[in-house]
Order: sequence, then C-alpha cells, then structure tokens
Amino acid sequence: MQPTRYSALKTAGAAALACAALNASAATVTIATLNNPDMIELKKLSPAFEQANPDIKLNWVILEENVLRQRATTDITTGSGQFDVMTIGAYETPQWGKRGWLTPITGLPADYDLNDVVKTARDGLSTGGQLYALPFYVESSMTYYRKDLFAAKGLKMPDQPTYDQIAQFAEKLTDKAGGVYGICLRGKAGWGENMAYATTVVNTFGGRWFDEKWNAQLTSPEWKKAITFYVDLLKKYGPPGASSNGFNENLTLMSSGKCGMWIDATVAAGMLYNKQQSQIADKVGFAAAPVAVTPKGSHWLWAWALAIPKSSKQADAAKKFIAWATSKQYIELAAKDEGWASVPPGTRQSTYARPEYKQAAPFGDFVLKAIETADPEHPTLKPVPYTGVQFVGIPEFQSFGTVVGQSISGAIAGQMTVDQALAAGQATADRAVRQAGYLK
Repeated sequence: MQPTRYSALKTAGAAALACAALNASAATVTIATLNNPDMIELKKLSPAFEQANPDIKLNWVILEENVLRQRATTDITTGSGQFDVMTIGAYETPQWGKRGWLTPITGLPADYDLNDVVKTARDGLSTGGQLYALPFYVESSMTYYRKDLFAAKGLKMPDQPTYDQIAQFAEKLTDKAGGVYGICLRGKAGWGENMAYATTVVNTFGGRWFDEKWNAQLTSPEWKKAITFYVDLLKKYGPPGASSNGFNENLTLMSSGKCGMWIDATVAAGMLYNKQQSQIADKVGFAAAPVAVTPKGSHWLWAWALAIPKSSKQADAAKKFIAWATSKQYIELAAKDEGWASVPPGTRQSTYARPEYKQAAPFGDFVLKAIETADPEHPTLKPVPYTGVQFVGIPEFQSFGTVVGQSISGAIAGQMTVDQALAAGQATADRAVRQAGYLK
C-alpha cells in the first residue's frame, strides 16, 4: 500500500525536526590556536573528529603567536569563557593550573596511554602532581644548516658547535648578492619570540635574568656580551628586516634556501625535511644548539599544549577533542596526510619507536635527547630563584619579557644601541619584580 502524501510529509517533517534537534544540541567547542603549520594541519584533519562525534562542532580561532598569548591571557584572567580549548605552553600551564584557572586533566580513555607521553612533557604541564594540559607537540632548540653550502665552502659543522664557530661560518656563508644570508634568527619582539632565543644565548654566555635575591642582571657583562654578539650576528650576516622575523618568517626563509644556518625550534625539522614544504629537504643538516662558556640553558624546552579553561561551558566535549588531537590515532592520521617526518614531535615514545618515523625523520633520536636533556630546574651557570630555560617562570614575565624584547628588537633595527636597550630592559625587569614583591 502506497503511503499517503500526508504521511510522507509527516515522516519527512519528523526527520527534519530530529536533525534540527541534533544540531541544536550539538556542543560547539571554540578552539584558540596559533597560525603555525602543525596547528593548521590539526584544523585540516579535524573533520575526522566531527564525523566520529556528530554531537560536537568545532569552531576555530587561529591567531598569530603574540596575539594568541594576549587573547588567551585576557580570557583566562577575566573568566569570560570565550574559548573552550586554548593552545598554551609550558610557561602558562603550571601557573594557571595552580591558580585554579584550568580544568585538571583526569579520566582519559584507557587507550590514550598517558604513560606513553614523554615524561619531561608531562612534568612541564603539571603542578602539584596534577596534569593541566595535554601536549600537542614538544620541542627543544637546535642548529639547522645547508649541507651543500658548507661543502662548497669546505666547512664542517661539528655535532656541538660553539657560538664563535657559528659567527665564522655565518661570515663565510653570506652571499647577499646571491640572496643567501649566513644566518637567520628570531628578531621579532615578544617574550616567546625573540626573547625565547636570546635568553638561551644569555644562558650559555653565563648570564641570568635575576640573581638569587631577584636583582635584575640585564646590564651585567654576560648580558652585554651575549646580546652584542646576537645583534652583531644578525646585522652583519642576517636577512634584511630581521627585527620583524619570528619562527614562521624564518621557517619560510630557510625552507626556500635563503639561510645558510638557522637556530630555532626542533619542531621545524619535520617541515624542513618535508619535500612538499621545503626546497632544501635533501640538503638540510642539523647539530646541537650552540654553546659559549657553559652548556647550561643553551637549548630550550617548550610544549604547545591543549588546555581547557575553568570557564568553558563545554568541558566534556573539549576533553574529548583534546584527547583525540593528542592521541596515537591522530599521529597515524597526520602521517597518512603529511608523511611520518611531519607528525607532531616530542610527545610520544611510541612515535620515536616506529620504524617509519626513524626512516623518515633522521633527526628523531637527536630531538628526543635534546628534549630530555633540557633542564628548566637548573637553567643557568649561576644559581637563580626561578625555573624555565627560555623564560622566567613567574606571571609577570610575559609583560616585562615582551618589553625587553621590544628594546632588543630595536637594537637589531638600529634604533638604539645594545647598551641603551639593556639599560631600558634592566629598569623594566627591576620595576616588575619590585612591584610584585619579589625584591625586598
């Protein structure tokens, strides 16, 4: 018997209502993240999560690194609940967790295998034994160089270069007429941009941000020597406009063959070795981050991690998403799409054990060792009252670190001398810790 037109309409109407009801009840998870290649890839692959979880809709807010940091900090401190998932790092996570601003990470599915996550990464995202974020990728820092250019000039990169050697190499590799610059380094102002790199230079030159009593040390001989070296290196052998270049800009320059060397995050290795993304994929070599008077603090430790603010109204859905995005299954998905060399590094022991990863990522064991040997508890030659290799682990640092970064960026651009930049930085850092009550 044929259904009547009325009953067919009624069935169609019921289906439409059911569909509308599902959409209405779908939890929207708003994710704040940064505009770097690994995060863009996560957004690209995220429809797989939405298909598996039709009751969850993802809303992406992708921001430049400095802007992300400002927006996330404003949202978390005001409790406005704008974001359900935030991409934050090893600096913010323990501090915000301790203040009760983040949802503790508990009750993960059994197949998540938290013990597979590199211990250094878990420890860096915990406080008081409680985990507050899941690492999406973890990095240290290292030296990249063009093997072909080194061979052409008869140069040999040691496994552990010194900064004196780096300066000599940079001079010989620079061919401005040919559009090749001896070295590319971060110059863009920001506590997590130029100051992340510059602080490692200061550390290995024997310097520190503060002495044991919280007296700022930016006008010390070690700071002057380190920052003068860094500024001169970029001015003589760096690309034009170096004071505006952060991680993304230098990645573009290096992968298009414009840099002889680049010292930056280990996460870039996966992009530089990817033939789809890099013109120098078969020409890139790597070595440890350079040292000067001490190896202490010469290479950083950082995690970009996914955290859930306490103010999120979709905490359960958000947890489902961050567990998926940092899972073994996601790594498989990224490997299928981008190749094993480009999967998110530094997070899981199982990634480094995979024969496919070992073959595609000749840098894998080296990177894991750099991550595991970075020491945020003892980052400097002389004792300090803070933790953190490339940052000072106190809430005030993101403010004064950025101001100091602006002064040093100004010195690279030739707007002030290194001495002027450091004198301004000293006053800023000193005032910040005095007002916060660290300095008595």
